[in-house]
Amino acid sequence: MGTTTASAGHCIPSALQRLYFVRFAFALVWAGLLIATASTLNPFSVALLVLYPAFDVAAAVVDARSAQGTNPVPGLYANVVISLLAAAGLAYATMSGIPGVLRVWGTWAVVSGLVQLGVGTARRRLGGQWPMILSGAISVLAGAFFVAQAGQNGAGLSTLAGYATLGGIFFLVSALRLGPTVKKWRERAASVGSVETS
Repeated sequence: MGTTTASAGHCIPSALQRLYFVRFAFALVWAGLLIATASTLNPFSVALLVLYPAFDVAAAVVDARSAQGTNPVPGLYANVVISLLAAAGLAYATMSGIPGVLRVWGTWAVVSGLVQLGVGTARRRLGGQWPMILSGAISVLAGAFFVAQAGQNGAGLSTLAGYATLGGIFFLVSALRLGPTVKKWRERAASVGSVETS
């Protein structure tokens, strides 16, 4: 294992844990704000809809930078592109109404869920990734549901808040399950540091 790979390996569990905690908090706040404005499409709800995939882009970039030299990186950059397209698509879809928004969101949920499934599988040895794998699979199913819901009368945005909340809970569970891995990496880093200074 080269120096770069080792260094990246030492920081990945801790960086992931912090990122997952942030994503959990963001998802809950976002869901609460969307519920308060989900009855209609207005400037605030439109901004929230575009913000969610935009935040996903930022999170994927942070994740990819901390994971340089590892297998999940291509999937993370693919997610950046997918989420950028979703943000643009949602901004456009809001002009046609809630059904259009649900179709775009549903399509994004399916594709990004497949990517998350792949990234989580590639990272399973790190620990704490089964919630991410399960979340990816559920995202695919939820996306299909959103697309189907778009064709029904009285379709609303409140289900998106539930989707975000469930996703946030999965991030929290993953962050907590990463705790032992983070502790192990820190102990290993401290052991290597003590050997180098002796």
